[in-house]
Amino acid sequence: MTPSPGNDKPTTTVAIVGAGLSGLIAARDLQRQGIDVLVLEAADRPGGRTYATTSALGSRLDLGGQWMGRGHHRFETLARELGLTVFPMHTPKMPSLVDGGKRLSIVGGTTLTAVAALAELELRAKFGIPARWEQLTVEQWIHKFPGRRTRRLLEAIVTVASCADLDRFSMEGFASLVRHQGGVIGMTSTKGGAQDSLVVEGAGTMAELLADKLGPSVRTNCRVSAIRHDANGATLETSTGTIHASRVIVTVPPPMAARIDFNPPLPAARVHIEQGTYMGSVYKAIAVYDRPFWRERRREAELILLDKPARASFDTSPPDGPGHLCLLIAGPEARDLDTLSPEERQAVVLGPLASRLGSDIMRPASFHEKAWHLDEHAGGGYCTIPVPGMKVGYFPIECEPVGRLHWAGTETSSEHAGYIEGAIESGQRVAREVNAALQTVV
Repeated sequence: MTPSPGNDKPTTTVAIVGAGLSGLIAARDLQRQGIDVLVLEAADRPGGRTYATTSALGSRLDLGGQWMGRGHHRFETLARELGLTVFPMHTPKMPSLVDGGKRLSIVGGTTLTAVAALAELELRAKFGIPARWEQLTVEQWIHKFPGRRTRRLLEAIVTVASCADLDRFSMEGFASLVRHQGGVIGMTSTKGGAQDSLVVEGAGTMAELLADKLGPSVRTNCRVSAIRHDANGATLETSTGTIHASRVIVTVPPPMAARIDFNPPLPAARVHIEQGTYMGSVYKAIAVYDRPFWRERRREAELILLDKPARASFDTSPPDGPGHLCLLIAGPEARDLDTLSPEERQAVVLGPLASRLGSDIMRPASFHEKAWHLDEHAGGGYCTIPVPGMKVGYFPIECEPVGRLHWAGTETSSEHAGYIEGAIESGQRVAREVNAALQTVV
C-alpha cells in the first residue's frame, strides 16, 4: 500500500530525500537504532527505480529493476526477510540472435567478431584502459568493425546493457562500467550472471513493504526544492512545507539532485558529478499470457532482436504461471517509441517475436509498459552515465559527506553499483555513517 502524505511534522532528526530502496533501507536501519527519520518522496509512490504492478491475471510483475544477480546476497536476504519468494529465471544456455526474422549462427562471422570485440574490451577494462578511450565514444569504437550485422549486434548489446546514447558514452566510461559490474559476460548473462533470479511477488514489492513498515515516516507527493544547511542543521523547502533536520541523506541520482537548490552551494567536485552525468533511456514492457505457451513448442523466449528498435526479450514467468514476457528497448530507439500510441507500441514491440514464438504472442491478456526516461522523478534508467571527457560519474560515485549532508543511491555503492543490490548496500552504508555522526559529541 502506498503511504499517504499525512505526516506533517516540521522537524526530524534525519531527513531522507528519495523513497527508493536506498532511502527506505537507510530509514529502516536508522529507525531501528531509535533515530527519528522522515523520508521525502516527490512521486506518488515509494520505490524509485523499482516499480511493481499487478497483471490482469493477478500476477505481480516489475516494470522497474527486478533481477537478482549472482552474489546479490543483500537482495536475497531482504526478499526472504520480507516473506517474498525468489526463483531462478527460465533461461537457455545462450539467447538466440535474430535479424530480419532469421536466426544468426553462434559460430558465424557476425557473432564471433562481436564476441572478440567484447572480449578485447573486457581485457582492456581489467588490465588497463587506453588514454585515448577518454574521448573515444562507443559509437566510434563500434563503427570501426566490419559488417553491418556485427555493428548492429554490438549496438544492441551495449545499449540494452547501459541504456546510454552511444554517441554520448565514452569507451572509458563503458570499460569502467564493465570492470565494476563484473565483466561483459556477468552483466549480460542470465543464469549465474546479473539476471539470474526473480521475485514472484515483484522486486518493487520490497519497497512497498518497507514503506508500509515505516508508516507515517514516509511522505509521498513531497518534492524537495531547496536545502539550506550549516553547522547547526538543515532546512528543507518542500512542496508540502518546511522541514528542519539535524542531518540530510540525499539518495536520488546526481542528475535529479541537481534540481535541488543548495545553500550554501555544494563544493565544485559535487557539482561536477551532477553536471557530468545523465540518466539513460529505457523502455520496459511485460506482456502477460495465461501460460508460457512458447515452452510447449520448445521455443525459448530469450532473444536479442536486431530489427529496429533493437530489443532483448526474456522469459520471466513465475514457476506456477502465468506467462510473462519481458522486453527491454534502450537508448535513442526507446525514445523513438514515445510518439506512438499504446496500441502502436504494443504492435511494434511484439510483432517481430511472432515468427519465433508463435502468433499467440500478439494477444496478451494484459500489456504493461514504462518509459523510464519520461518519468519526471527518476529521470531515466537504469543508472547514471558519465558524459564523455568528464573525470567524474564513474562507479562508485563519490559520496563524501558535505557538512551535514550525506549521499546514497545505487551509484555510490562499492559493490554491485547500478543494481538493486547496490541500492541496498548504499542504504546500509549511509545509515551507519549517519548514526556514527549523530553519536559524535561536538
